Amino acid sequence: MHDLLRWQLREKRKRLADPSLVVLDTQSIHAAVGVPATTTGKGAAKRVPGRKICLAVDVLGLVVDCVVLPASAHENTAGIAPLDGVAAQRDTVTKALVDQGFRNKVVDHGMNLGIGVEIVERNPDQSGFVPQAKRWIVEQANGTLTFYRRLVCDCEHRLASWRTV
Repeated sequence: MHDLLRWQLREKRKRLADPSLVVLDTQSIHAAVGVPATTTGKGAAKRVPGRKICLAVDVLGLVVDCVVLPASAHENTAGIAPLDGVAAQRDTVTKALVDQGFRNKVVDHGMNLGIGVEIVERNPDQSGFVPQAKRWIVEQANGTLTFYRRLVCDCEHRLASWRTV
């Protein structure tokens, strides 16, 4: 049903039903107290105890794939998982944009799948928050998702509950 709604909205906005470009990003969220420690971890960069949500969105900000991993998962693992999901679902995706947290392992894996992965780097001359072209879309999707109270803190005891996209 999710795919059908996304296709309808994309066609309504005069785009092809399936995207050719996706934008990937990860976000660590805190786990609730009762969540089993076997499915969570502590993120290395931000020290967030919980899970890491890996989103792949199209240029309209519509979710194409979502993968949930322990927060301790490396960024390369977190980048490879949604790329595999996107490649398995869509053969139209030819390019993916990622931030500097992802490294060459993700780029190499994307090339093996036929998806060109481009690391969007920040301009060193700019200071403070500066939105990066097309990359801000996935940040906006992450921000929109955290407006919903149930997604601010991870209360799901099973990872299978997350796999709805």
